[in-house]
Amino acid sequence: MDGQGRERAGDVDPADQWVFNPETGNYELRLHPAEESPEAPPPAPGGRAAARAAGRRRAVPEQRGRRAAPKGGREAGGSRARDEDGDKPAAAGPISRRKPKPKKSKTKKALIWGGGTMAFLLVGGSVAAYLIYQHLNGNIKKVDVGENNPAVIDGPVNILVIGTDTRSGKGNGNYGDKDSVGHADTTILFHVSEDRSNATALSIPRDLITDVPACSVKQEDGSRKTIPGLTQVRFNASLGQDGRDPGCTWNTVEKLTELEVDHFMMADFNAVKTLSTAVGGVEVCLARDINDPKSKLKLSKGRHNIQGETALAFVRTRHGVGFESDLDRIKLQQQFLSSMIREMKSGGTFSSPKKMWKLSNAATDALTVDTGIGSVKKLMDLGKDLSKVNTKNITFVTVPVYDNTDQVTVLLDKPKAEPLFAMVREDVSLTEVKKKEKAAKSKEAARLKGTQADPANVRVRVLNGSGKLGAAQETVTWMQNDEGIIRSANGQNAPETEKTTLEYASNQADQARKLAAVMGLPGSALKPGTEEADPMAEMTLTLGKDFKGAGVPLTAPRKAPKDLQRIGADDKNICAK
Repeated sequence: MDGQGRERAGDVDPADQWVFNPETGNYELRLHPAEESPEAPPPAPGGRAAARAAGRRRAVPEQRGRRAAPKGGREAGGSRARDEDGDKPAAAGPISRRKPKPKKSKTKKALIWGGGTMAFLLVGGSVAAYLIYQHLNGNIKKVDVGENNPAVIDGPVNILVIGTDTRSGKGNGNYGDKDSVGHADTTILFHVSEDRSNATALSIPRDLITDVPACSVKQEDGSRKTIPGLTQVRFNASLGQDGRDPGCTWNTVEKLTELEVDHFMMADFNAVKTLSTAVGGVEVCLARDINDPKSKLKLSKGRHNIQGETALAFVRTRHGVGFESDLDRIKLQQQFLSSMIREMKSGGTFSSPKKMWKLSNAATDALTVDTGIGSVKKLMDLGKDLSKVNTKNITFVTVPVYDNTDQVTVLLDKPKAEPLFAMVREDVSLTEVKKKEKAAKSKEAARLKGTQADPANVRVRVLNGSGKLGAAQETVTWMQNDEGIIRSANGQNAPETEKTTLEYASNQADQARKLAAVMGLPGSALKPGTEEADPMAEMTLTLGKDFKGAGVPLTAPRKAPKDLQRIGADDKNICAK
């Protein structure tokens, strides 16, 4: 059969007649030599010869297509005859049953190469991104404080920023107290408004005398241990002492301010050094020379760009500025943080891959966070959400305090601190933020508008429904001695109620407005009657659980107190004195 097949094919194996056509990119079957008439009917190979031909085609078709034609076969090189124009190949027998591939243009080839390169870059980039992500994720240290809030929260968000004085890290043991367990040396509660238009950063002095509530701390074996609370101790004892973790500081801040904390971030000495270096330095200003051997800060008067060890020395120093107290150091820290925020926002940090990598690596390596933001993605989501705040609407403020009798620790100045806390709780900005809000035209708001009686003509009986012992008498004493409301009386206890209310007759509205102004009552607390009362009758003020103390407004002020110590994050003209 093989011999017969070869004879019919003109002593040419059909497998050798598969020729590569560079014009189409295909192998084509040539059963006739090029010089034969195209009209001659081709002999049909059959039997095992065709099978063998197919097998050989599958083996090395390219090599066979490049062979010289056998004796009596096609032209040397296997090229087909051209037509008279020399453009198209002349017909040379039946074409292959395989569909020819279209010729690739130079443009298409370029696109294919470009696409392949892009695919390589994308895959390479994805691998690199994955490795970077894993690296940064591995940097992050987490503490389970028993809360696992989502990274991005609808409504206001409160982030507790803790600077610990632990001396871990290269060179930090030289600052003394190298065995420190790490107390809450610097604490800032960063409040971001619901509409992300403004933020308030509350600095809490480390030497503030306060109560540290009991807290639950997770142990290495996964169990939880309850650490007993402390009464009237320094605030910085809320971390480190007796094994307390950031969750204990979290609880202490919530008890102090009545603000709900959502997340925490804790940084040590290394964080100040690495972050300040990552952003390319932070500009600070001094109104006079400072040479503080204890913090190792030596800077001349004027402006300086500081980073690394110098930056750490700057935020630690308190000798040489102000009264050399922790409160003066807080001012330096607020200036430093304000400048760092400006640098990060305007210094091209987020548009420079190199700077972004350094900052991301430094931040994740330096920070300890709660589990709710314990991954790169969660931190990125939080950062993206908070970045909406304009720098000019970020205000740093120190919680109002006054000196204790020991002249070392400080006490909370409640008449000033409570209104500040109330402003933050009610999401009132400390800066003038333009908001598209319509003025309230409710009946409650209308009750506060109008004339007010003279304090001496205000008659009121005070009932205690707050659950706080002695609240009614405390309020009466304050009214009489501080506000001139001499016709006030203690009505003793009443059933506990959530909200403070003031009931009055229709002809006592001017007295009610005066008392509301003095106590900071909201319009909703006023409960007017429809009938007139005897001119000598008393109004009834019932203190509720929202009562914070005599002289403490029940509603937040609309503007920050004038004597409040504060710094705007966009203020570039602050120089430490």
